[in-house]
Amino acid sequence: MQMTFDLVESPWIPCIQADGTTVELGLRQALTQAQQLRGLHGDSPLVTAALYRLLLAILHRIFGPGSEEDWNALWQAGRWDEEKVRAYLEGWRHRFDLFHPDRPFYQAPDERVKPKSVAALVHDVASGNNPTLFDHHTAGRGLALTPAQAARVLVAAQAFGLAGLSGLPQKFTDAPCARGVSFLVQGDSLFETLALNLLPYPPRQGVFRHESEDCPAWESDDPFLPVRTLPRGYLDYLTWQNRRVLLLPEPANGDVAIEQMTVAPALRLDSEVLDPMKHYRQDERRGPLVLRFFEHRALWRDSATLFQLRNAAYIPPRVFDWLSQLVDQGYLDKSQTRRYLALGMSGHQARVDFYRAERMPLPLVYLQEQELVGYLQDAVDMAERAAGQLWGATRTLARLLLSPDSDMEGGRQPAREDLDALTRQWAADRRYWSSLEIPFRETMEELPEAPDEALEDWREILLRTARQAFDRLADNLGHDPAALKAVVRAGGQLAGGLAKQLPGA
Repeated sequence: MQMTFDLVESPWIPCIQADGTTVELGLRQALTQAQQLRGLHGDSPLVTAALYRLLLAILHRIFGPGSEEDWNALWQAGRWDEEKVRAYLEGWRHRFDLFHPDRPFYQAPDERVKPKSVAALVHDVASGNNPTLFDHHTAGRGLALTPAQAARVLVAAQAFGLAGLSGLPQKFTDAPCARGVSFLVQGDSLFETLALNLLPYPPRQGVFRHESEDCPAWESDDPFLPVRTLPRGYLDYLTWQNRRVLLLPEPANGDVAIEQMTVAPALRLDSEVLDPMKHYRQDERRGPLVLRFFEHRALWRDSATLFQLRNAAYIPPRVFDWLSQLVDQGYLDKSQTRRYLALGMSGHQARVDFYRAERMPLPLVYLQEQELVGYLQDAVDMAERAAGQLWGATRTLARLLLSPDSDMEGGRQPAREDLDALTRQWAADRRYWSSLEIPFRETMEELPEAPDEALEDWREILLRTARQAFDRLADNLGHDPAALKAVVRAGGQLAGGLAKQLPGA
């Protein structure tokens, strides 16, 4: 019996409803009800990002928009034209069947490879080099996915697949989203979020390569031909087929389960292609370097560079520049505060170490007034300088605890590895940075109104937070003479350093 799973009507896209609960919807419902939904909430941040890219590709194909005026007409409508959405999805419905006998959605066979567990596609399940992140299945125990789960996994795999060995002469290569952080601007509803990220299409000259043959993968007779490393345009890029995956569904208690699949390398993306959803820093020797997630570094510490729209040293996410243009045209009010959503993962070779989603406020005024971005950078720099003083003080504290006479002439100095181990164990810097995230958000929103006062309040927060991080550490060291000496010396160093680096007005 031929199985079927119609992605247009069958529920598979996890959407957040107005009351905060989650419901799965088909493509048509997710788009036509977008004004009633808060947003998407995938099984992981990677699934969420991949689903947004898929919906944006569909909307670009239907609506463009070709200009700011076209965009504003869509925005003012407050919802996607239901008849246009229905007509488009109905016209390509045969390409949105997950188990279509000839052209299953986002899939293609490769006779050279043998079936393997579908766990190899799931980023948060142990398989090969991947550890188990948030799921307790393993490749040995096997994994069975429902069609809805398999569809989400498939879309995420085509967007976030990592380079590695394939068992074939051709290796797996990185998919478009594999490295770096993807940024989306959030609205108050799914409609607003999708609309705010709907860039001009076709892209304007110099923004993204565009050919007249550009189309999403499902419209192409063969999405793998011609063999290419450069996308034909933005739609080809958003639906880039990095892998030849074929899901192998089986009947299971009157339903369908997917335990096996085949997977092989497919289109290789040129490393020079820059993702409009990402942020890059220009390096003189290596060219554009993408902003990445780091395990113990919150993204807000890089927030000021995201708004450097007119600085040749940076290539910010294209959506920020687009919103700036919409403010220029009067279609958005610069006094508004939106949010931006940062999604991505960190990994090396073919291994996923962690994935993350971060949300930060986005006062649109920062996209218009670059002087404000300078104030924001000042706030970040102040936090970095205070962190440097805290690190130096904890280093002194560790040195004097390990070798109480190390501050005397001829005194024994502790081994570098012992110093490193002790300061890592204390993790004072982590406590410091984690305590600052919420105050920084508040400072970011207060800066446009009164920059000098906001920076002075921020300075006081930094002084207090650094001292608290040190005091919390010192309070746990006991009261023997060596510990007291170490605390007094290191505490004095911290006080002097902070006074020098963050002087009062």
